Amino acid sequence: MAAASGRRQASPAARRASSAGRCLLGAYAALAARGEHLLHGLLAAQPPRQWQHYPDDDAIDREHGYQWFYHSHSPEDRPDATEHGHFHLFARRPLWSRRLQSRAERDFAALTGHPDERVATRHLLAIGMDAKGIPVSLFTVNSWVTGDLMLSAAGTERLLAGMRLRTGHATIDTVLESVVALCTEDIRAILAARDEALAGAAPCAVLDDRRLEVLSCQAIALDAKLAMR
Repeated sequence: MAAASGRRQASPAARRASSAGRCLLGAYAALAARGEHLLHGLLAAQPPRQWQHYPDDDAIDREHGYQWFYHSHSPEDRPDATEHGHFHLFARRPLWSRRLQSRAERDFAALTGHPDERVATRHLLAIGMDAKGIPVSLFTVNSWVTGDLMLSAAGTERLLAGMRLRTGHATIDTVLESVVALCTEDIRAILAARDEALAGAAPCAVLDDRRLEVLSCQAIALDAKLAMR
């Protein structure tokens, strides 16, 4: 009989995070070797214009059902922000439409006042970036910010856990996938905080409440996460 190993086998989540860490480091190493910024191709080597979507019509993965864009706010709009800009991640309709009758989604719809469901996307997460193109934060925003809707915390977690991106922006896709995989616990925490913020407002108006913009936010300790892998 084979001797039992003294080492504990890593969980699937731990293996996924470890693989994500290697992919993330590999992506930035390749950028460094080419002397490029993460946003080099996306911005066409031009300074970003505030509020503009990059790319213009968003980056869309029609095969897997995900979508993203990058943009930045004016300093006057967010005077305390330290980010260069951020990515917004979305799920497209085929991914989530069949989930709407689940208990979790019905409860979330009640929490948010049973909003109109006729939208093409559901916002999943935003990832803040510094001027060097390094992820520095995760946050969630209210529905009026992105003009679509949200899913329950459980539904959002599942869609992020299964996220595969093939939008034609390979390096950015890899970075976004890797950050999401590395930050599972952080994402769970900010989604819980998001729902707490929503629960504290009147359901019939919460998604249009202009006083509620950023619902939850968490800094990313990226070096610490990579050191653990």
